[in-house]
Amino acid sequence: MILIHPPVAKLSEPPAGLARLSGALTRYGISHRMLDANLEGLLYLIDRSKPQASASSDRWTRRAFRNASGNYSSLRSWQTYLNIDRYKRAVIDLNRAIEKSVDSRVSLGLANYKDSSLSPLRSADLMKAAERPEGNPFYPYFSKRLRGLMEKDGPSSAGFSLNYLSQALSAFAMIGFIRQNFPGMKIIVGGGLVTSWLKNPDWQDPFTGLVDTLIAGPGEQQLLSSLGIGNTSEIHYTPAYDSFPLNNYLSPGRILPYSASRGCYWNRCSFCPERAEDNPYIPLPAERAMDDLNALITNLRPSLVHLLDNAVNAALLKRLATEPLGVPWYGFARVSRLLTDMDFCRELKQSGCVMLKLGLESGDPAVLEKMQKGIDPEGASLVLKTLKEAGISTYVYLLFGTPPETLAEARNTLEFTIRHRDEIGFLNIALFNMPVCGPEISGYRTSRFYEGDLSLYTDFTHPHGWDRKQVRHFLDNEFKKHPAVSAILRRDPPLFTSNHAPLFVLRHG
Repeated sequence: MILIHPPVAKLSEPPAGLARLSGALTRYGISHRMLDANLEGLLYLIDRSKPQASASSDRWTRRAFRNASGNYSSLRSWQTYLNIDRYKRAVIDLNRAIEKSVDSRVSLGLANYKDSSLSPLRSADLMKAAERPEGNPFYPYFSKRLRGLMEKDGPSSAGFSLNYLSQALSAFAMIGFIRQNFPGMKIIVGGGLVTSWLKNPDWQDPFTGLVDTLIAGPGEQQLLSSLGIGNTSEIHYTPAYDSFPLNNYLSPGRILPYSASRGCYWNRCSFCPERAEDNPYIPLPAERAMDDLNALITNLRPSLVHLLDNAVNAALLKRLATEPLGVPWYGFARVSRLLTDMDFCRELKQSGCVMLKLGLESGDPAVLEKMQKGIDPEGASLVLKTLKEAGISTYVYLLFGTPPETLAEARNTLEFTIRHRDEIGFLNIALFNMPVCGPEISGYRTSRFYEGDLSLYTDFTHPHGWDRKQVRHFLDNEFKKHPAVSAILRRDPPLFTSNHAPLFVLRHG
């Protein structure tokens, strides 16, 4: 079997989903090969840019082509992370080289891929991508690569891990190529995006005849079952990263991604996709997670551990605090009373915690209460101050345009941000999207947000008239322009955002 991670996704670390699947296949002795086509495909475009350096029309593009390989190398050097301006230039120029190496109808870069004529939100367009794989910008790479692997290893099945919209068109182009050239091969597709498709109550499979099996949720058991391995008692397999080119990702040291749970242990927030899709919370015992992490760290020798949980639970946080991994780490955590304990936060810092991502969403108490966040601004304030004093950086997530919010509440969030300018390390600012399914949607008048049968979100009439245009105007003309906020935003690594933010903390901590 061959497991494939298609373009385009951020390539700061190896794909954790495929590593988990590899761990399951390895456990049962099933021969398989890993293909990070995302990394290989983008490296192909970087290499392709070299001969175009002298033929470009503008100076920026010529410079970007000329320095593409050098910028790729610099993003794998710790020295670059000492200076945010040097880093930004390397990222933006490398993104420019990739963007200009493909047809103008395509918008393609280090973290995204869009096609002006095809939408990943329309199943008909994904089928068109499969019917005409030669139209994909990665076709010269994957046609040669896949043919070589198929003819050499002769796998009977191919599995695709499809997590982001930016991967969908390339994934289906690769599936189409396999179908056309190796028609007997079994095609299996899973991942976060596929899970969201299948959890929609209106789902009707439009890919019959192209894809043999679509998998929702954790894929290990279903993959094993599809390969004839039944009645397995294990629900967790230690991920296997050995087959990935760990030294080639866009980070100055190896980053080890690891999940100690599926779903969210809080699972009460209004309009949360996890809740809307009714995804269960499945945690690993803290002892098993620590055993996994210690074994992986010994084997892979990473520079940084990335905990992928929606929120690292208290049991694991306490084990991390008392049993240091010996390697810096970061991840999501809930704003909770535990993080107001100075002694505990200092233990976390000493254990290697360099940054915590916090989903605050709003600085207004009424909005937080109506969103059922289980937190309040006073508690969040104390958490931010405690973490700051303990030496742990924070990456704070804010969400604007939710149904309980108006301009007044949005300005309260602005004031909260200003008051905590010294405690907030980085900011993520997002506009609210209403999930197409979920328990709350029936209370709102909705309409099509994106044209397409695979859309995950719907437009809605805001109960207080606080529509997206007004929200954007506030963010662009008031929130982001405040000197305290703009100073925080300037620290954010472009394109890679929270994936690279802890690297700056490490270099400057």
